[in-house]
Amino acid sequence: MNIKLLNMKYDFHTHSKYSADGYVEPKTMVKIASKVGLTGIAVTDHNTIKGGLAAKKYENNEIQVIVGSEILTDKGEVIGIFLTEEIKSKIFIDVIEEIKAQNGVVVVPHPFDGIRSTSLHPKHCDARFIDCVEVFNSRCVRQTYNEMAEDYAKVNYLNLIAGSDAHFENEIGNAGVETDSDNIKEAILSGDVTVFGKRSNIINPVTTKLLKIWRGPKI
Repeated sequence: MNIKLLNMKYDFHTHSKYSADGYVEPKTMVKIASKVGLTGIAVTDHNTIKGGLAAKKYENNEIQVIVGSEILTDKGEVIGIFLTEEIKSKIFIDVIEEIKAQNGVVVVPHPFDGIRSTSLHPKHCDARFIDCVEVFNSRCVRQTYNEMAEDYAKVNYLNLIAGSDAHFENEIGNAGVETDSDNIKEAILSGDVTVFGKRSNIINPVTTKLLKIWRGPKI
């Protein structure tokens, strides 16, 4: 009997010091990703790809760095991954078009999270614009929100993805996807992944809010 081993692990939602509520150096993020056994990490700072581009410089044979950004649109947050340029618009449909124009992948992070005011609450008609739904986010205080995200993805035949939403070093690798494919982009777009994850300590999101208040709205 042949047994497939899922040995490629990716965290698709992390933040560096280039987010107003983050502080980790991109170089450090890559080192930690390797230390915790990841194959790759998507750096998805708020409204910028600067962190991803900075981390990309430290990519090596062990760790793949995926450049991304979590953009706050007029409907809620959307993540673009595999980006090469900044997303300039804040209008939902225009953001989708900009991501697609770069041959990027559209991800809806922590949808239906009733605690985060920035969360997108997608309707059935929005599904045609979405490639992947984040069905496990380590920072969702209530597991119900992750379950609602998974239900939406399955009902609308959308691909599953997951991420830690790490803002601090100890969160990197808390969630993500596993695959035995050596092409992660093809894997997530074909559904050839398995989601893994554990909840983040509640202290982390609380500290993030305090950090953002202290810094002010830089980004």
